[in-house]
Amino acid sequence: MGGLTAMGLACGPTTSAPAVAAPAGRPDPFRLGVASGDPRPDGMVLWTRLSPRPLAEDGLGGMGSKPVEVRWQVASDARFRKVVRQGTATARPSGGFAVHVEPSGLEPGREYFYRFRAQGHLSPAGRTRTAPARGSLAPMTFAAASCSHYEHGYFTAYRRMAAQDPDLVLHLGDYLYEYAPGSYGGSNGIVRRHTAGKCQTLTDYRRRHAQYKSDPDLRAAHAAAPWAVIWDDHELEDNWAGSSPGSGVPGFTARKRAAMRAYYENMPLRASSRPSGTKMQLFRRLSWGSLASFHLLDTRQYRTDQPCDDWLRTGCDSRTNPSHRVLGGRQLKWLESGLRSSGARWDVLAQQIFFAQRDFALGPAVTVGMDAWDGYTAERDRVFDAVQRSGARNPVVLTGDVHTAFASDLLRDFDDPSSARVGVELVATSIASDGDGYRDRGVNAALLAENPHFAFVDQRRGYILGRLTPEALTADFHTLEHVSRRGAPARRAARFTVPDGARSLAR
Repeated sequence: MGGLTAMGLACGPTTSAPAVAAPAGRPDPFRLGVASGDPRPDGMVLWTRLSPRPLAEDGLGGMGSKPVEVRWQVASDARFRKVVRQGTATARPSGGFAVHVEPSGLEPGREYFYRFRAQGHLSPAGRTRTAPARGSLAPMTFAAASCSHYEHGYFTAYRRMAAQDPDLVLHLGDYLYEYAPGSYGGSNGIVRRHTAGKCQTLTDYRRRHAQYKSDPDLRAAHAAAPWAVIWDDHELEDNWAGSSPGSGVPGFTARKRAAMRAYYENMPLRASSRPSGTKMQLFRRLSWGSLASFHLLDTRQYRTDQPCDDWLRTGCDSRTNPSHRVLGGRQLKWLESGLRSSGARWDVLAQQIFFAQRDFALGPAVTVGMDAWDGYTAERDRVFDAVQRSGARNPVVLTGDVHTAFASDLLRDFDDPSSARVGVELVATSIASDGDGYRDRGVNAALLAENPHFAFVDQRRGYILGRLTPEALTADFHTLEHVSRRGAPARRAARFTVPDGARSLAR
């Protein structure tokens, strides 16, 4: 640390321009914004990536080939009059000119502000916070989001989410999409275009990340609060599972290595998540005092290939195969151990794929998706066993992936509506994927009728805003009427409450 003095410049958490005059002839390197993540009681990770030309064809944002010194500050006030931590880091071409800083020694349970300086430019300032100290039961607000396909719509939902001032944002995967321009259309067509080609190389993934971060609404959401991120499939390739690609395109190992490296470079992740080849330590745990433990799961990297060719199937016997895994043995043991030792009022499993049974067929036949937990029923039972053995007081599963909002009870036996309630599942719809969406076209009503454990279905775009207190979880589903045009307001479409100890939605 050291070398940077307090500048005392007015630069609030959503400022988009430097507070000092830019040097002549040198472009702003902070066009991808700033972010923070993975808060602990004494600190968090701070991120930026230098990129004056985000879509430069070499994937390095126009930064050239020389390392750049980046100065950083953390302050207890938005005007940076009380700088409490400061130092320098080096942005290197080998890391895509990204910077990950992990300040420590901060006070628990409080708000901070941070910013960077490089090449004579001052970054926008971000707002972040530390987690409360162990023992605290102070209420907290979290947001849950997923699935932001750039071509399908504008990211208005991110800005609406940021305006809610969450203490923590949980991103549940599909932060970006790997598809070539126009190859995956939404319900209202293509609104804006991806960079050229399907992502296959490190340069491709770096440019795609830069394109997404060029969106001002996404940058605003990152600057508003710390994030905890986990991937799903599209950060690499649709429906990948462990060592199995999701497509017949050759070179999966090289794509996997490139995608993991670009994901780390562009996310506010700690050094413990830095990838090594084709492995990346992404499952981890965040404690929020004694109120909540957030168990962030990785349902892609250790998974057995999907049974019956990935998609909706009726009568797929192999989906019950006990050797088929989603979490893998090590992650499952880690989860059970964490649940057992948590002691938190609320245990939140933040993960990617639909957990409850979702039967699409009316009548006695069961038609379910193979890329969800329905394709791995023995592994789902193992998770249920782990939850029940641990004695977790209030289990909650947070899910993304399906571009539809759901609220559901989790039944020990989904074929028996009177079965014991193990917990609840809250599914965040997409930020933009599949376009404007709809409230109901008969499909949603049919899903509710066929799946009595469901309490809510809505296929519009939006996010979840959750409020945790010692007494209850309140989950508000916010939706937007359209994303094919900018500026839609977010309205609360539904609210559900889970009282402490109920393990079931209050309907």
